[in-house]
Amino acid sequence: MVRSRIVGTGHYAPEFVLTNEALSKRIDTSDEWIFSRTGIRERRVAREGEHTSDLAVEAAKRALEMAGKKATDVDLIIVGTVTADMPMPASAMLLQAKLGSNAPAFDVSAACAGSIYGLSIADQFIRSGTKRCVLVVGADVLSRVVDWEDRTTCVLFGDAAGAMVMVPETREVGGVYSTHLHGDGSQADILKIPAGGSAFPLSADVLAQGLQYVKMNGREVFKIAVRSLVSAVEEALDANGVAASEVAHIISHQANLRIVESVLDKLSIPMERAIVNIQRYGNTSSASVPVTLDEGVRSGRIHEGDLVVMMAIGAGMAWGSTLMRW
Repeated sequence: MVRSRIVGTGHYAPEFVLTNEALSKRIDTSDEWIFSRTGIRERRVAREGEHTSDLAVEAAKRALEMAGKKATDVDLIIVGTVTADMPMPASAMLLQAKLGSNAPAFDVSAACAGSIYGLSIADQFIRSGTKRCVLVVGADVLSRVVDWEDRTTCVLFGDAAGAMVMVPETREVGGVYSTHLHGDGSQADILKIPAGGSAFPLSADVLAQGLQYVKMNGREVFKIAVRSLVSAVEEALDANGVAASEVAHIISHQANLRIVESVLDKLSIPMERAIVNIQRYGNTSSASVPVTLDEGVRSGRIHEGDLVVMMAIGAGMAWGSTLMRW
């Protein structure tokens, strides 16, 4: 069975930078309070009229350029997002049109794990021989779904998009070795946006209660995230007979620096092997993993032949991991 390979990466973040210092003038917080608890110094915020699909198209163009592909070469588009431009159609369809592609396209709702879920789906299509060029994008405009009066959540999130172009692996050794997806719907209440669906359709009363915003039990999310990500990485390593010491780079969802530190400590992997950018972007949900991967590639930190582990967890709770050789 043919493996898949990522041959192009790209990312895009809005121009406007919202620093902790600027936030401290709007709510009761401080740079020290935010940074000591999360590792975040600033985040990007989309301008008025800038939508999820707009961020996605910029990231996708850069990934396609790196891959040496045109939009017409793509035969499947998968977008991980929880902030689609609208309930329907899928943001993937809007992205398809903006790119000038005619590929089938759909969204994946796995929150911060959206890119890992999308990558796993793309991998299966390529392994089966059904598709030969898949564009996977993670894109979210979380600034539109956070309560800017709630310092426990608004300080965490930022807007961005990241993209990956995947094709069949032609080398004897390389590409995506395995993907591993998990979920626990019994934990749905600890991280959610209650309104906007069939349970709580938007209404004046719902809006007055602020149910259209992210609600999170941070303490529970932290505990489940550490436990689940450690298990997912161990699963990927065990499935391929790889020791943690052989991993060159960890591409983690950038939710909280303390989560990444705790996970790597339990795996006995030095933090120096983690590519970290949370200080500049905050938590960008499904965009986080591909943005981090792209920065690692474009900076020259990731080299051909390096073993790379990617991991992410988000609302659902949904989580997963991937092991690949770049």
